[in-house]
Amino acid sequence: MTQAELANLLLAKVPLFQGFDGETVARIAAESELCTYEGNEAIVECGDPGLFLGILVSGHAEVSVPDNTGGRVTVGRLHDGDVFGEAPMLTGDPHAANVVAGNRCFVLQIGQDAFATHLLSNPRAIARLTKLLAERARAQPVDAAAAGAAPGPEDPYLLSVRTDEPGKILAVNFGITQIRFGVHDTQDESLNVRGVVEHGDGSGARIRLTAGGVVTTLAHPAAPPARFFDAMFEALRTLDARYQFSPQDVIAVGHRVAHGGSKFSSAAVITPAVIADIEALAVFAPQHSPVNLDGIREAMKAFPAIPHVAVFDTAFHQTLPTYAYLYGLPYDYYKKEGIRRYGFHGTSHRYVSLKAAEIVRRPLGELEIISCHLGVGASLCAIDHGRSVDTSMGMTPSDGLIMASRAGSLDPAVMIHLMQHYKLGPDELSHLINSESGLKGISGISTDIGEIEAAADEGHHRALLAHKAFCYQIRKNIGAYVAAMGGVDVLAFTGNIGETSPTVRSLACQGLGWMGIKLDEERNRSLGPLESHAVVSTDDSPVKIVVIANNDERLLAWETLRAIERDQISVAIKGAEREAPIPIEVSAHHVHLSQADVERLFGAGHLLTPEAELSQPGQFACAEKVDLIGPKGRIANVRVLGPTRKETQVEIAMTEQFKVGINPPIRESGDLVNTPGITLQGPKGTTTLDRGVICAQRHIHMTPDDARRFRLRDKYVVRVRIEGDRGLVFGDVVVRVNPGYQLAMHIDTDEGNAASIQTGMIGYIEEIQSRC
Repeated sequence: MTQAELANLLLAKVPLFQGFDGETVARIAAESELCTYEGNEAIVECGDPGLFLGILVSGHAEVSVPDNTGGRVTVGRLHDGDVFGEAPMLTGDPHAANVVAGNRCFVLQIGQDAFATHLLSNPRAIARLTKLLAERARAQPVDAAAAGAAPGPEDPYLLSVRTDEPGKILAVNFGITQIRFGVHDTQDESLNVRGVVEHGDGSGARIRLTAGGVVTTLAHPAAPPARFFDAMFEALRTLDARYQFSPQDVIAVGHRVAHGGSKFSSAAVITPAVIADIEALAVFAPQHSPVNLDGIREAMKAFPAIPHVAVFDTAFHQTLPTYAYLYGLPYDYYKKEGIRRYGFHGTSHRYVSLKAAEIVRRPLGELEIISCHLGVGASLCAIDHGRSVDTSMGMTPSDGLIMASRAGSLDPAVMIHLMQHYKLGPDELSHLINSESGLKGISGISTDIGEIEAAADEGHHRALLAHKAFCYQIRKNIGAYVAAMGGVDVLAFTGNIGETSPTVRSLACQGLGWMGIKLDEERNRSLGPLESHAVVSTDDSPVKIVVIANNDERLLAWETLRAIERDQISVAIKGAEREAPIPIEVSAHHVHLSQADVERLFGAGHLLTPEAELSQPGQFACAEKVDLIGPKGRIANVRVLGPTRKETQVEIAMTEQFKVGINPPIRESGDLVNTPGITLQGPKGTTTLDRGVICAQRHIHMTPDDARRFRLRDKYVVRVRIEGDRGLVFGDVVVRVNPGYQLAMHIDTDEGNAASIQTGMIGYIEEIQSRC
């Protein structure tokens, strides 16, 4: 399109330019940039600075704001001739909404200089822009405005435990020697109570309550699970009247459960089937799961008419790739016995990832986060774009870092040696590695980090050695997880040690400046007790270092609320599932090319040749094919899909990674940060990508009408049941909502072959797995 043609088009289609002469519009066009955006590509995002006034020359786009679940609320649509970005250009504020292309869009971007020269000097243009700004402010829904106000919503990931229904959420953690609990008021957090019942020796119990910052300690007869709730209410009656409540005020109970195996990828509303599954998985946590179950049964007797939720320590880590969770044992031990890495502290790591995204005011789906949960138990987790991709604990919580009294990772031959030379049996070995090792075993002093640091200050050699070994392992694992993810945006510390020991944080970050991890030592040293969070990185640190307050019982209450909400929506979905089948499509490897790469591969001026339409409107398979050349090998004749994109992207299956010798992550289409590159060869030349190869995360395309019918939103993660000879339920299916889509679920050839699935089969949404 020539400048003259563009100027004539602007005069004809854009009301903003009415009254402008053709010469001025031509100058505006010449001083601006005409950009192309493909369907579902972000033109601007909420929080971006206002760098240009946008004119939609052709195409359509969706305007949306973040909602309070981490999803998006559509607040408007743009069509040919519409203007956007006027508010940031007039006020200097960041963009308060996302503008996402619905199909291929041509956008004229009028930069700040041209805007100031030609538009701000024109009274009629200023009047039109001001009127447009006022109209859009009036038209924006109140709830959407609250959710999307720049620079970000107050609670974008629903981290509060407030609800419209008044009442108490009871969170309980039944342990071997103590029962921890929290009472969370859904209307007024100042009425929350935390408590712990110590009953180690069986002769009596000590109850400690914290309410309004005041700690109350009481002696009480023994309080096993069968007596716990009576003891809890008796203890609460000693507090001020405002903290007291009746059993009828409890609207839900959340239970911490140690092990959910591969069965549970999120918290679950407890049913007889869920209890049976926990019983079957108790083999992986024989000390903890039976006690958890006793507590669940007693709680269901005490509160029979309300929902109870099991919150699994392992659930968040069900997104670990197979190569990250397998041990180097014969494969049958994994397939038959379930021996693999499961990971723990999942609720804490998930909460930290969401809170970190809130702190840095960036979408969770674009962040790489390392979460360090350092307490009596300690573990690190690599969180890549919202998914746990590695973690330090293993099949049990004994693996990983040196901990307060746990040995952490050991050479397996050490256990054989102890059995042979010291005649230790299984129970003795378990006691040794879980109760007499770690900081306690090395220092010979204590499990308490404060006591160890005090002794180290006085020159106690073993205390110093224990402390150094602990911090070294944290630092080593941080480095490993930066390598695993190909980068890091946020490093987060939580847990008792992570929150209270500036020395541990300092030594864990020491020497990592070359990774962009720069700790502000003064901020770190002066950090006091936390209410919520604190930033302790330097102002110029590329990686944000944050300390986040951990409250296990609050996290249980939070997961409980989310699980109940998911369950209610899932019940509604299942009620209508037969009327709403989802077509399944199996996608083979393919390439999306930029126009520049099209010309490198097929010759100057070459345009893609449509050969067959695809199910998604505007998408087509091309006659063109390329070869993929990796460090190890080649995949020939890979189909190119059109239209062209802003950046080239290659999608291959997991089984093809070894053939070409690269290891791409599982990502949504378009999410190419820290992905590997590859060389493409065409008939006229080659091009080498620095990045762009992914394994596509399984997903469902939906229109907004489909999403409303299914009661879903963009970015929700669901489970989908696919019927057939080898029926299968797929988890981690991302919902993608756009007006330009057509309903279909996409899986790759590996997934299709695993369950004998072919394009044309149908699936049904089983449940919502995640709402973030």
